[in-house]
Amino acid sequence: MAHAQKAGNKDTVLRPSRALRDLVLLVAITLLVLLLSYFFDVFVLIVKFLQKYPDKIIYIDEVITALLTLSIGLGIFSWRRWLELKKETAERIRKQEELLKLTATQAEVERIISKQLRSDMDQMKQDVREILHALINKPRR
Repeated sequence: MAHAQKAGNKDTVLRPSRALRDLVLLVAITLLVLLLSYFFDVFVLIVKFLQKYPDKIIYIDEVITALLTLSIGLGIFSWRRWLELKKETAERIRKQEELLKLTATQAEVERIISKQLRSDMDQMKQDVREILHALINKPRR
């Protein structure tokens, strides 16, 4: 249902999603870093730095381990947020469907009440007509 609403709106159809924009931005930044790394030989600069200051090399394994751990941790963090979002979305859809059913039920109840009120009003009009007719046609003493 929400998809049908999106399809009907030209602005929404022509505009890329946030996830697509983020993905394009990520690819662009990655390519930029790759190009900068290629033209400036960043790895060679790091190696030269470590050759010049060999006492700093003892930290390189910690940095690599920390970055690897951070990458894995961010992957797990993202996966868990995705699962939460998936669960919340399913719950919202369930509640929305429940609300639609409740609204339909409420509309049916209102239709029945309205029909009953019209019937009662028609009956009251008929009763009033009969009473008035009886009063008007009543023989006078």
